[in-house]
Amino acid sequence: MARFRTSTEVVSNGQIAYNWKALLEGWQHMDKYDVLKLDNQICFPLYACAKEVVRQYKPYLDELDLTYTQYIALMVLWEKGSVNVKELGERLYLDSGTLTPLLKNLEKKGYVTRSRSKEDERVLVVQLTQKGMDLREKAVEIPMKVGSCMAVSPEDAKTLYTLLHKILANVSV
Repeated sequence: MARFRTSTEVVSNGQIAYNWKALLEGWQHMDKYDVLKLDNQICFPLYACAKEVVRQYKPYLDELDLTYTQYIALMVLWEKGSVNVKELGERLYLDSGTLTPLLKNLEKKGYVTRSRSKEDERVLVVQLTQKGMDLREKAVEIPMKVGSCMAVSPEDAKTLYTLLHKILANVSV
């Protein structure tokens, strides 16, 4: 039987495997293979929930001919107006291999322009066009429509938001 001192166990590659069920139910009763049970993973409900939430966006984004990833990129641009690709990738937790085709597609649709920075030619700047700014008006109701599909109280939503950002801050180091 494995012995857990905390809710984590360092695995062979140096990563930490979280066993939340052990924390909640008591580590004394855990078999060493219990860490491999799907029900004992926090990553699975996070993955499944993220997938299902994004699925809720699909019908609304289809009306705008956008993918979820294009939508969140536009959200950053609606907030900032222009941003360099590196900053956009950091904000969205996306690499340049994902961003490049996404931004090319948004540029093809006329929502953004991409150009080299005048200060540093190595920096690619993405800027919202007027057409991209106009799209914001069509998208403004999407968060409320999607939010109404979820049976979560405002208090629970705030707690979830805080916990998810705490996790992101710790896994992104």
